[in-house]
This record gives sequence, structure tokens and C-alpha cells, in this order.
Amino acid sequence: MKFIISSTSLLRNLQKISGVLSTSSTLPILEDFLFELSENKLKITASDLQTTISVELDVDMSEDSGVVAIPAKMLLDIMKTFPELPVTINIDMETLGIELFAGEGKYKLVGHKSDEFPQIPTLENTTEINLSSSLLVSAFNKTLFATGNDELRPVMSGVLCEIIDDKLTFVATDAHKLVRYSRADVKPETNASFILPKKPLNHLKNIMPDDDEIEVKMEFNDTNAVLVFEDITLTCRLIDGKYPNYEAVIPSQNPFKLNVDRKSLLNALRRVAIFGSKSTHQVRFKITGKELVLTAEDIDFSSEAKERLTCSYDGEDIEIGFNSRFMQEMLSTLESDNVIIEMSAPNRAGILLPEQKEDDPEDILMLIMPVMLTQ
Repeated sequence: MKFIISSTSLLRNLQKISGVLSTSSTLPILEDFLFELSENKLKITASDLQTTISVELDVDMSEDSGVVAIPAKMLLDIMKTFPELPVTINIDMETLGIELFAGEGKYKLVGHKSDEFPQIPTLENTTEINLSSSLLVSAFNKTLFATGNDELRPVMSGVLCEIIDDKLTFVATDAHKLVRYSRADVKPETNASFILPKKPLNHLKNIMPDDDEIEVKMEFNDTNAVLVFEDITLTCRLIDGKYPNYEAVIPSQNPFKLNVDRKSLLNALRRVAIFGSKSTHQVRFKITGKELVLTAEDIDFSSEAKERLTCSYDGEDIEIGFNSRFMQEMLSTLESDNVIIEMSAPNRAGILLPEQKEDDPEDILMLIMPVMLTQ
């Protein structure tokens, strides 16, 4: 098995799939890339058992098809050092010895048998929807930060995907914060609900192009989902379990409405939070009339900060505490000039909404639980 390929093309494609590799696996084969050569097509696959991703690319020349597993770290490390040049990879299928020729260099390593590499599951009885890659990138960017890490509640470590009544909704929560991202400009002709795991979505949002023109084919059944775009195919196991009733925790009556410049609030929070408690991350919001005062203090270190912002506010004067880290994450993922924070009482959840234009296809709602204020 032998082929010649551009060094930059090979490196770029290896990097697209390397995020799935497992570094702490008990199976050594999961630290390898699987190379499958057939005519002038090379398919490279990486897997951690739960998620498998493969990329197809053209080679400049090939002799003899074959399949071999190649140690990923060593291959990535050497490929990163090369300028743009043709690389020849020659594999002895008897001994699994691998020779790599690039410029004046010759490098040798040993591959592994392909039959130990996990099989990609073939999906049956699937449902298929087609979405633009920019929609998915936006959905993942705006929800993934709100997923939980509690191993006892695995359903909350993923993103719920709901297709109901011609509307596509993504939901993430960790019980302290919640994000609901909906799109009404998608018309899938099916109803479905499944939970996508965090790791493959984090990887996808980094490699998926933010492009309206690129279509992603999404197929799923009760146990797995497959996403196909350009030359990449990703298969992942869905999280098994029932997602909590998120609609029940979203308050329907939040009469106090604060409208404030998003970037001004975000920058003020970043400054004030430096002087606050590193354990609670509490920032106090005091809203009276057209003034929002942010305060934070750390009694242990005798540090405190206070900053005033002008705002538009409709409601009774209120003092409420929020976790500054959560609030910063939410404000960072939004893109609108202004945000609206809806509240009802210091011990009730606040709702964060972007100030949206009428024709905006995105509907984003973020919920943040308050922090109990210490007097």
C-alpha cells in the first residue's frame, strides 16, 4: 500500500478529525488513525467508541489498496513540521512497517492491524433532515456553554434537539442556567426529540464552516446520529434518557424589564467581577429608574467594585444577585446591540433575551438562576 499526498492537505484533514481521539483510553487502537486507501481516494477515521469521524480526500498517486491503523500523535507531530511538499507513505502490509518520505527525510514507524479498530455502526430505520451548516454552528455556539458536567445526570451533559410542529429547537441546561434556541425558518417534515452529546458537538462547531450554502445531512434513529457535510462524516451515540421538562422552569410572568447595551454590561461585569468573590462569583444588580448599579465584593480580601450604567427599566426597584461568570458567558454568545433582562423577584429566575429585529429567524431565550444576596 503506497500513496503520495500533499503535506498540508494531509495535515489539514488529520486536524479536522483529531479532536475525537481519546488520550486516556484503555484501548491503544483508539490512539490511532485508520487509513483506508482505495484507488485515488484516502479515507481517514478517528474514534473514541462513542463518536467516530472520517474524512475523505484525494491522493496524487496510489498503488495497491489497503487498510492500516497509524499512531496518531507521531503522525501529527511530524506532519506539523513540514512545509508544503509531496509526502510519500509506503506501508508493508505483511509487517505493518510504515515508511514516510518527505524532501530529504525518511521516517519509519510501525502501524497496527485494522481489525481491532471499532466498526462504524450502520444505522437502520433512520429519519433524515437537511440543515445549513451556519444554522448548526450558531445553535451549537449558543447552547453548548450551558450544558452540565454532572455524571449522575448524563442527559444534562448534552444538547436536546426537538423537532415539533415545523420548528427546530435546541436546549441546554445545567440547572443553574438554561438556553433555548429555536428556528422557525426550518421546515422539517417530522417530529422527533433526541439528546446529542457535548464532545462531538464541540468538535463540530470548530470544524464546520459557518456558511449558509453548505448543507448538512443529519440522520438519526433511537440510538445514533450521523452528520454528513462536505467530505466529513461524523457518527455519535445519542444520550439515552428523558430530558427534564425545561418549559416548566421558564417563568411566564416576569413583569420587570431591563433594557441595556450588551457590550457595556459585559465589559462592566468583567471589570467588577475581578473584585468579587472567587467562590460565589456574585455580582449585585441594583436597578432604580434609569440606572443600573453593579457591585461585587470579596470580604476575605477586602476588595470591592461598583460601576453605574444607564439603562431603560420598566418595573419596581429591585436588588438581585447573579453569577457573573454565567452572565458573562450568556452575554458573550449573544450578538444583539441591546439585551433585555426580565425579572420578578430577587429569588426568582431571570430571563435574558436579545433585542431582536422583527424578521430575525432566531428565537433565543436564556434563563439564569439568581444568587442569594448576602447583606
